[in-house]
Amino acid sequence: MVNRGSSEKMEINFKMDKRGIFFSVLAISLLSLFILSYGVYSVVQERESISKRISSMNNFVFLVEEDLPRQLYISGYRIIFLFEKEITESGDYINDLNSSFEDCFFNGSLNDVEQELMEGVTFDGIVDSLNQKGSKVNVNLSLFNPLIRIYQSDPWNVRLDFTCDLFIYDRGGLALWNRSYSHSVYIPIENFEDPLYVVETGGLVVNEINKTIYSGFVSGEDVFNLTGHVVNSYYVASDLGPSFLDRLQGRFSANPNGIESLVYLPELSSQGVSVKDKSCVDYIYFSENSPSSCNINGMSSWFKLDSAHLSKYEVTCA
Repeated sequence: MVNRGSSEKMEINFKMDKRGIFFSVLAISLLSLFILSYGVYSVVQERESISKRISSMNNFVFLVEEDLPRQLYISGYRIIFLFEKEITESGDYINDLNSSFEDCFFNGSLNDVEQELMEGVTFDGIVDSLNQKGSKVNVNLSLFNPLIRIYQSDPWNVRLDFTCDLFIYDRGGLALWNRSYSHSVYIPIENFEDPLYVVETGGLVVNEINKTIYSGFVSGEDVFNLTGHVVNSYYVASDLGPSFLDRLQGRFSANPNGIESLVYLPELSSQGVSVKDKSCVDYIYFSENSPSSCNINGMSSWFKLDSAHLSKYEVTCA
């Protein structure tokens, strides 16, 4: 005979065990779901953090690509200014212009003399300036294998070509960015002094490089424009003349990116500079070269041009 009380008790215990198992499984499921959700949340948070850092780095890269050309321009402009200052003080042209330019850009010195004007705009100074900006967003920058080249790209601009390996990295180690970088900067030569006048007149006559304001020089017998061009010693592009960089080095030979002015002899005379009886084209006048020349119809008796320049200035021999 089965004990009825024992049977009912077993049934109750079984039901309680089933409930216990159910709640245990439910608890484990909820805990697993929590752990899984937390893991997913953590991954999402980490991805968002990395995404924000990458966005910050991209903004910094954009800033670098905007700011670096500006700083290169300032550096290049100051170096040219220092070249002209050196020419004025020494009375001589720049030797080995490319080497001198690199020395100024990388070392801040010219002829082994440290130049105060280059403070903050040398290569190291530019890198330091960019890193100061990068520190605000916890980013470091390095420029490896820098190369800079200066040359005349056209008659009116000096061109700087700068290349390097650009490396930017997050200080927290979340992201990095690197690539080869290259950029060209153009520095107008207008308003710089022409070295030929400075050296060849012993610094007594200075002539700033300014493009002529005239589109034509002679109309019939009217030489008004040509006279104004000569009095102001304006410049025109000329593939027969030396470029601005050539002039810094004392070169008088023809250059496809050359320029020329016409020397206003009364200005030389007024400053005590003896005048020559030859073509007034600057690179001819100040050189040892002396091609045959002639007086010009309608112009002062002191003004002469060589045959190679008659058509350029729309004139004929008197």
